[in-house]
Amino acid sequence: MSINTDADRRGLEAAGAVVRLTLDALAAAVRPGITTAHLDRVAADVFKAHGARSAPCLVYGFPGTVLISVNDEAVHGVPGPRRIQRGDVVKLDVTVERAGYMADAARTVVVDGGSVEARRLASCAERAFEAALDVATAGRKVHEIGRAVERCVRAGGFTVIRGLTGHGIGRTIHEPPAVPNHFDPWQQDVLTEGLVLTIEPIICAGREAVTQDSDGWTVRTRDGSLAAHHEHTMVITRGRPVLLTAA
Repeated sequence: MSINTDADRRGLEAAGAVVRLTLDALAAAVRPGITTAHLDRVAADVFKAHGARSAPCLVYGFPGTVLISVNDEAVHGVPGPRRIQRGDVVKLDVTVERAGYMADAARTVVVDGGSVEARRLASCAERAFEAALDVATAGRKVHEIGRAVERCVRAGGFTVIRGLTGHGIGRTIHEPPAVPNHFDPWQQDVLTEGLVLTIEPIICAGREAVTQDSDGWTVRTRDGSLAAHHEHTMVITRGRPVLLTAA
């Protein structure tokens, strides 16, 4: 969506604030021994306290509040009995609906004892996100975001998972445009002032091929390599984007 009114801006800012609070609570709760189901309850409590609902549950029937993916799981992990272990790479992906508006963000937490590679991977996803912000301005093409992300990821020695992209957001989770994490010459959309979208590098330490688990949700790297994910919802401007899900 594009922000057209003050009500739109206030609604998106409120949804984004809940996303940020939830991610902060989840990141603080991640520790060896805790289950992903327990983490999901932490998120549900924050949602309830702020009048928010799980957007993936509402829109797609996701069987949880938030998406929690561990190690080779890249995205869409279903919370359950799995216990977090020392060294795990935990992706926390939160999408909120509040008063008809939606916002989405993700971060990667490397649990104590994580390998050097795991920390480098998580850091690379963040750097790729920051690189994308430099080109995400009104008047430029969407594919310039992907070019910036992929260039940074390759320079770090890692791989973009090409089938997983950012997206427009606002009134529902996935709106136009798609925002690939690689240069796609077929993506000719132009960024416009007020457009609301996510940029979300999803990267791995091995090959880009992924597979979906039998649960119908969890997407993991086919070669078992570690994956990382960093994301924010933002508003496109003539300068640097305004992040709605960051402090």
